[in-house]
Amino acid sequence: MCGDCVEKEYPNRGNICLENGSFLLNFTGCAVCDLCKNCHHVVARHEYTFSIMDEFQEYTMLCLLCGKAEDTVSILPDDPRQMTLLF
Repeated sequence: MCGDCVEKEYPNRGNICLENGSFLLNFTGCAVCDLCKNCHHVVARHEYTFSIMDEFQEYTMLCLLCGKAEDTVSILPDDPRQMTLLF
């Protein structure tokens, strides 16, 4: 992976977890050839995970170019984290 090709390494993307793609606003250009058409220079490796833990879907993304992010979503119709106690 190449930190010279990106404006910021592993930018914080909050809860935006993408399975694939490229965050081109963070790409400054290929540090090897400036064009990146045929040089096969690896700018970044994109890692994405999805898992189910109890009643939640958990997503993570880690990529030098796209950034880092985590998100948790309830699989229930009503998110128990958002429920208020009624007395």
